[in-house]
Amino acid sequence: MSKASKPFQIKSLVYPVFLPSLLFSIGEAGLIPIIPASAESLGADIPTATLIAGLGLLGTLFADIPAVRFVNHFGERKAMIYAAAVASMAILFAVFASNIWMLSLGIFLTGGCHAVFGLARHGFIAEVVPVEKRGRALAILGGTFRGGGFIGPLIGAAVLSVWSVQSVYWVPVIFSILAGIVLLTTKPGSLADTPPNQGFGIFHIAKRERKKLQTLGIAASTLGIARTARAIGLPLWALYIHLPIATAALYIGIAGALDFALFYTSGQVVDKFGRRWAAVPTMVGMAFSFFALSLAQDSTGFLLVALALSLSNALGSGLVMVIGADLAPKDARNEFLAFYRLMIDGGVALTAPTIAVLTFAFGLPLAMTGMGVIALGGAIGMWRYIPKFEIN
Repeated sequence: MSKASKPFQIKSLVYPVFLPSLLFSIGEAGLIPIIPASAESLGADIPTATLIAGLGLLGTLFADIPAVRFVNHFGERKAMIYAAAVASMAILFAVFASNIWMLSLGIFLTGGCHAVFGLARHGFIAEVVPVEKRGRALAILGGTFRGGGFIGPLIGAAVLSVWSVQSVYWVPVIFSILAGIVLLTTKPGSLADTPPNQGFGIFHIAKRERKKLQTLGIAASTLGIARTARAIGLPLWALYIHLPIATAALYIGIAGALDFALFYTSGQVVDKFGRRWAAVPTMVGMAFSFFALSLAQDSTGFLLVALALSLSNALGSGLVMVIGADLAPKDARNEFLAFYRLMIDGGVALTAPTIAVLTFAFGLPLAMTGMGVIALGGAIGMWRYIPKFEIN
């Protein structure tokens, strides 16, 4: 820290980090629900529309590695400004798309911008926030994702009620620009660039730190898989038990509100009691909630399981980022975090196809049970490996 005599305060991150992250998340969350409908309006069938909707995540995966050079070259603040600017321009491809190729390019580039923006803010917090406050800082950052997930679709729905589907694309454009404006107007020093690594390539660092990545890195990936399985599995289960769509949406919304309300709890647990005491309850809770899903055959059971999954997930707000920050070596923080984030994003990307294959082969109840087994394995990994590495 540049001002060692002055204790670090989390509130110093509100304007330079948390606010632009919230704005960027609102834009992303407002974009996702309308992509399939927009693709369909341009002539895509349902499988093609689904593929286009997944291009954002594919763009993130492709950019996870190159994002290191970008962030190291420009610094965290400029990298986030450029990511927000390019994201707004990429979404304009979707606004004025005359065919599915223009739409696809815009969505893909937006995903790449997410990788750059995410690595920059993750690396900055890992560098400047003291270890004893890291859990709360990253829990709040996780809370901005949840807040964006609520606000973005609400704004999109409001716009859609008045204008056309294409008009909703202006929501992420505007919020990406707003995020860039906030970053441009941050006070000098409040988002100072951290020292870049100047000697090791990302794959060299991944090989050097492979013990961490092969143990706790894989365990952390299971949390990303469990969260994605929750997002995909609950709507699928509602269809499986023939729950009315409006009822399912309401119950998922109620569960999401619980998740958002408790996000700061995770940070308090992490900082006061240790990473293990947030990680293990989160993974065990999600595992047994997936096991219980097969027993939810009516609306009441569905709501109870949805609430249990949200409660479990809330205990792990920001946890994946905390673990990454803890494991990242000081001499190559961004390189390590980029590979670590690639592992997490890869697990997330594989979740939907895995559920589809398991459902096709064994049925949805066993597919959800399989997700529970993965989560339980993650809990064992968290319990076994979290204490084994020095926190940086």
